Amino acid sequence: MQFYEDIAVGTKRSFGRYEVTREEVMEFASKYDPQPFHLDDEAAAQTHFGRLSASGWHTCAMTMAMMVEDMKGKKSAGLGSPGVDNIRWKKPVYPGDTLRCESEVIEKRRSASRPEMGIFKSRMTVFNQNDEPVMEMQSNGLIRTRDPNGTD
Repeated sequence: MQFYEDIAVGTKRSFGRYEVTREEVMEFASKYDPQPFHLDDEAAAQTHFGRLSASGWHTCAMTMAMMVEDMKGKKSAGLGSPGVDNIRWKKPVYPGDTLRCESEVIEKRRSASRPEMGIFKSRMTVFNQNDEPVMEMQSNGLIRTRDPNGTD
């Protein structure tokens, strides 16, 4: 089982593979981000996207799906997340793209008010099949400590 004490700042990981489909782009957009450039080829062609593109929020959801898939079978004392910081959609994601993730732990600290819990921050970059970054964010994770009375 991985606890707070097992997380090392500077640790890097690569994971995930997500094939973006036209059907999923349009289904997500129709429910959650029904802007014309996510739903209509002609409307999208008139924008800086040039063609139908996935919602940035869909890119976040696909990233979360890759993160959860990567966690399967791994024992972790994870406790969820209080949120993400600095989401940046760097490049459009199009149907036909294949996404993957790279993460790096950039900081960690024990919770001052909850000694049984630690907080770590990771820089997450999502790339397309051409190794171009399409999204960057900083994710914050909560995780149990092995020893609530320990120190870093």
